[in-house]
Amino acid sequence: MIGATRRWFRRNRKGLAIGAGVIGAGYLAGQYVLTKISEARERMSSDRIARENLRRRFEQNQNDCTYTVLALLPTATEDILEALPVEELTKELQRKRAERLARLNAGEATGSDLSSVSPSLPDDDRRSLASEGFAHVSQAGEAPGESDGQPQQQPEQQEQQQPPPPRVKRNKTQLWNEVKITSVTRAFTLIYTLSLLTIFTRIQLNLLGRRNYLSSVISLATPANTSTIRLEDHDDDDPTQTLGNDYETNRRYLAFSWWLLHKGWKQLMERVQAAVSETFGPLNPREDISVSKLSELTVQIRMKIEGSTEEERRSQKWLSYLLPPREEEDSLLVESGVLGVTSAASPQTASTLRHLLDETADLIESPTFGHVLTLLNNEGFATLIERKCANDAFKSSLAPDTSSQPLHSATTIAERKTKLANVLAVLARQAHVIGNGANPPNEYLTAMDQGARELEAFAAVIYSSNFDLEVPGSEPKIKTESLMTDQEEDTTSLTPPTADAGSTVVVGGTDPASEFEKAWGKAVEEDEKPMSC
Repeated sequence: MIGATRRWFRRNRKGLAIGAGVIGAGYLAGQYVLTKISEARERMSSDRIARENLRRRFEQNQNDCTYTVLALLPTATEDILEALPVEELTKELQRKRAERLARLNAGEATGSDLSSVSPSLPDDDRRSLASEGFAHVSQAGEAPGESDGQPQQQPEQQEQQQPPPPRVKRNKTQLWNEVKITSVTRAFTLIYTLSLLTIFTRIQLNLLGRRNYLSSVISLATPANTSTIRLEDHDDDDPTQTLGNDYETNRRYLAFSWWLLHKGWKQLMERVQAAVSETFGPLNPREDISVSKLSELTVQIRMKIEGSTEEERRSQKWLSYLLPPREEEDSLLVESGVLGVTSAASPQTASTLRHLLDETADLIESPTFGHVLTLLNNEGFATLIERKCANDAFKSSLAPDTSSQPLHSATTIAERKTKLANVLAVLARQAHVIGNGANPPNEYLTAMDQGARELEAFAAVIYSSNFDLEVPGSEPKIKTESLMTDQEEDTTSLTPPTADAGSTVVVGGTDPASEFEKAWGKAVEEDEKPMSC
């Protein structure tokens, strides 16, 4: 039996060898395929985790931007309200009205007394005596000590009192004109300040967020070598030291928001006030105005400030409102308190800060910045004019037979009319709402964040681009994908956005080779499934 088996193996040894080889090769091939599949799964899982981590970091960064704007906004609001004191002008108008009523009442009372005492006097004599009596009453009101028998104050006491400086006397017409210009200027300046602060904060925090993300990725990818003690200083060779871990660089860079909060808004206010004076100057606060007329005047002011054509709006220069000239950067850091408590900046910190400021200036001067800022302004002015003013100032002007029509239909709103003074009162109240940062949510900031979705796309482009430029000498190994989907965009007009979301306009720069403009075009391209209204 054993011999027969041995002879059988000897006769079939070639076939058995071939079969064993085929089985072994198949096994090895199967193991290789399984290994590759496992590696692909791990790679896909790690990519998915990396994308989710990047998205989570990005979304958290945008929330931080919103809260940062709410924290910084009251600083500019307080200064703007103090520079444009509408409430003080209103109180002065009320005081003049009360004085006028008091004079009329006093004159009527004096005239009635004279007519009852001497009814036989001619009318001319009676009016003369009445005027003399009103003058006597006025003098008595100015010097109550004499009528009451109280001694007058000595000259020494009068000098010690140091009376306040005399106010500039203005008549009622001048006061109303000042209230008109100041109310509109204050509300519009706050909207522009809020828009600029919103987009500037997005630029700052997304630039720093990108650096922090790259720093964490590099630190995880770099193996920790704790078994070797190095006496040499190779900190300059560590790319993580030039990214997001430099607290002093981040602190100095974020301090540049001080310029808009303390000086930039002043330049902006002067520009807005000139446009408002030219547009609203001929109007009388007592005349009627419709919602459509108010919207038309608002568009005229915006055209004077932002530009009358799309090309002018894209090329409009906003850099001087957001960043100081280079020769004033050190004085800004001193005034903001950064250089007062820290030592001089190291060469690495100065170089990194210069790089951040230059990149920020390039973003501000890009055409995309002007486009996104126009959309933010559209949302802000739509909230102020078409929602707040239309509902608060014009709601009492509805005709009785319009109850069957929708309350917010375009035709009904356009036909409403009210006194311009009522609109000014609403604008004066809304200025406090626009600059509200102590009690969130801010309605205007929420409208800008949710209405202008291109702002999030703009932030996504900043956050996910130029990864290869952050690490010196490195190849671009991080895939920059569009973080945002379903990006819808309206044309860059000064009219408020409508509810139509079917069309998409890809924003392109003047330089077709610009990497930033290419990334922006990818971020706002139309999705395969268009959003429904």
